[in-house]
Amino acid sequence: MDADEEHGFGERPAAKVLYAIACGAGAASDLESFVRPAQGAGWHVRVIATPMGAKFLDLDRLAALTGGPVRTAFRQPHETSNGLPPADAVVVAPATFNTINKWALGITDTVAVGMLCELVGMGVPTLAVPQVKAELAGHVAFGRSLDALRSMGVHVLFDPAAPAHARMPDWQDVLTELSGILNG
Repeated sequence: MDADEEHGFGERPAAKVLYAIACGAGAASDLESFVRPAQGAGWHVRVIATPMGAKFLDLDRLAALTGGPVRTAFRQPHETSNGLPPADAVVVAPATFNTINKWALGITDTVAVGMLCELVGMGVPTLAVPQVKAELAGHVAFGRSLDALRSMGVHVLFDPAAPAHARMPDWQDVLTELSGILNG
């Protein structure tokens, strides 16, 4: 058994694999606007969502677009694989206050956060793009969590000084930042 099978990941497709992890914030409702250009850039995109993130997504539409179901729950004991090919990179967008803080502390109570903790431990290049309101962005725990994630090698695309309408970069900027991380 190879390492990918041991960790429950499926076979690797020919294209590079990008996990798009969505949390419960407004930008998640437009995740398709990220998935399509990422596919155009040569990525095989698979979507994973927190339970709240799933409420913002059209799960069937994203499954049809990506060729696989949106993963929202831990696999069951009878499932031998999580059905996902191994990731070459991860984008967590939008990343919420809750997810950022749980991820930094290693609290793996959702499949999305559990996978994030594992993928960072595996050294998979990861970009976090928080979408939080100013009151939460200024919370001491949030700043500490971003620092902790950066110390683990996570790249963070977030400007707390940006006006509310611009705090979440547009999807093309997210894809450009990912390319810069991978090519830099």
